Amino acid sequence: MHNATFDAPWQAWAGGRRGGRGRGRRGGPWGPPFGPWGGPPPWAEGRAKARRGDVRAAILALLAEEPRNGYQLIQAIEERSNGEWRPSPGAVYPALQQLTDEGLIEGTEGDGRKTFRLTEAGRAYVEEHADEVGAPWEAMTSDVRDDVRDLFKTAAGAGGAVMQIVRTGSESQVAQAKEILAETRRRLYHLLAEDE
Repeated sequence: MHNATFDAPWQAWAGGRRGGRGRGRRGGPWGPPFGPWGGPPPWAEGRAKARRGDVRAAILALLAEEPRNGYQLIQAIEERSNGEWRPSPGAVYPALQQLTDEGLIEGTEGDGRKTFRLTEAGRAYVEEHADEVGAPWEAMTSDVRDDVRDLFKTAAGAGGAVMQIVRTGSESQVAQAKEILAETRRRLYHLLAEDE
């Protein structure tokens, strides 16, 4: 009997792949960003929400270190926030244009990309507004322990293996995968029971 409720998560994941949306580096096998159901990562609850000024401040702070293109800026912000804040191109590129219009940064074309750097006025602005520019990615980082983050990365990796079996596994492999997951689930609950 066909169970639409059971199938839906896998269809959502597969649809994302076939639809060309791409998973991105953060998305992983669970789909963007942490599961076929969408939503923020589990540790993001209660984290500060990025404002337009935060993107602007992050760009200025990073360009004060070295010239970067738009993609490198997005990557650097994600890395500085431990993967918890990845501003979209729709937030970064308008901010770059605004900073260019204000004369604080300038862009140069090369290798098919535009690299941005601070102008003299931009460097003076960063120095005069050190408190404002600061490190806005720190406000986007939650206080979840590193071992918990690592646990979720491991779970995401296991999810990738499950999805591969869903897509290409034989009936025997699917059956064995179900047994492995059921046993893993039992052992995890047993671990909690031992703690209590």
